[in-house]
Amino acid sequence: MTSVHTSTHEQDARAVARPEWARARGGLPEPPERPIAWSMLSRALSVPLILGLVCFLPAVIAAQPGSGVKDTAYWLQLVLTCYAGARLATMILSTRRRLLQGVFWMFVYIAMGVAPFAQVVIGQTPTPMVGPRQDLITAVALVLVGCAAFDLGALLASRRPLRRRTPSPRSPGGGQAVAHPLRLRLLVLLAFAASAFYVMKLGGPAVFFSSRQEINETVAASGVVSEGSNVGSAFVKGFGQVPALLALLFYTRRLATSYRARRTPSTALVWVALVALNLVVNNPVSNARYWFLTVLMAFVFTAFPSSAAIYRVVLATGVVGALVVFPYADKFRYDDEAQRPAQSASVFEPLVTKDYDQMVMFANTISWVDTRGHTYGRQLSGSALFFVPRAVWSGKPEDTGVRVGQWMGLRMTNLSAPLWTEFWVDFGASGVIGGLALIGYAVARTDRRYALAVTRAGPGPGSVLAVAAPLIAGYTFILLRGPLLQAAGKLAIAALCLLLISTFKERRAARRR
Repeated sequence: MTSVHTSTHEQDARAVARPEWARARGGLPEPPERPIAWSMLSRALSVPLILGLVCFLPAVIAAQPGSGVKDTAYWLQLVLTCYAGARLATMILSTRRRLLQGVFWMFVYIAMGVAPFAQVVIGQTPTPMVGPRQDLITAVALVLVGCAAFDLGALLASRRPLRRRTPSPRSPGGGQAVAHPLRLRLLVLLAFAASAFYVMKLGGPAVFFSSRQEINETVAASGVVSEGSNVGSAFVKGFGQVPALLALLFYTRRLATSYRARRTPSTALVWVALVALNLVVNNPVSNARYWFLTVLMAFVFTAFPSSAAIYRVVLATGVVGALVVFPYADKFRYDDEAQRPAQSASVFEPLVTKDYDQMVMFANTISWVDTRGHTYGRQLSGSALFFVPRAVWSGKPEDTGVRVGQWMGLRMTNLSAPLWTEFWVDFGASGVIGGLALIGYAVARTDRRYALAVTRAGPGPGSVLAVAAPLIAGYTFILLRGPLLQAAGKLAIAALCLLLISTFKERRAARRR
């Protein structure tokens, strides 16, 4: 017999899972607001945080000695820096976690704001600017307009209610995808098999703790790289790293959110084995810094899915790490003979001599496009069809950064091509505005669904979105830095793995909690 009375706990759970306004509009609920205590604390932190990001740091950079001139590029760059700083402060102080938007604004503030502003003030750039000064002015203006378009897309997304994908009594998570138990075990087996092949192909685990230079030389000598094409090496490396990371993230989420999983020895043993595997194939010694940043952020946000403090600490300390730690984090990328000495007379010197070439490369790309015209989708199609070997597609486009570097006459063509650049090369200003607006819309919608997925009303320990969103957040740095052709491989492998293990049938999700 069913009891007429319902417990207060069950009533509260139903109120969170399906409030009255959501039933009326057919939408999913928004995540609950933060407690009043945090609201009071956020108000106390807001003044120093906003002043630091928007006023203090730009003022310190502006006071640096240098040969830069205070022209239109200077003032536009200052406006962009302050705008991105204000938006980043908004993300940190928001009552709801906006994971992807927060990472987007952290990248813009550092790589498109602070670093280029320091370059303009000091009068030095990581790579030479071959075109006129007007191209730099155009680049800064387009980045600023693209950021406004991103905000517009996010605003439009916030006006639309979230809807259930497949309403069903058997879908307690609102029809969100979850990892099928058997397929997840198969993903673990795939991770160990693919990573073992990757390790053996490169000569054993010891190579992964030597240097990134030795890794690259070993890959070149392994026979997986054909002349003029890196598709083979990209697949070997991608499958050797991505399934291992995804399997670790899913088991981490199970341990973080499921009491039953923490009491199951087999789950803990598999997690320990996956940690050891990732320490070999995804360690910071032999991998690119941007990829290790992806691994680190994805793991942290998966292990602490509902911690607002972790979210805010990552965004706040990310700025300091990018300015101070990141430029010096390439200590083990090269052997001692090839390693570049770190010499700095100012804390801002690494911003003008090393990694942050995004804005000046945008300006160089504008100069390059002026000489040959827009490609009208050709560059983006090359990124989308990254898996097609050049032996089959002889006219396959090269990385945008490589093409521009070759045009500039540089010997080292491992240059960035930020997302604004990719849209500009193909479609001009309309592509920058439209592309960033669509991305802002998609990112804001994903943030809202992710915030729901990590609450108790979500689909539980097997939530695919609760793992995919942190992974995409970390990978956002690679996507925004570009080129897209280099970034597409691992992203596609991750999407394929997620697609293969996903299901919308949540018959056992409730019992695993």
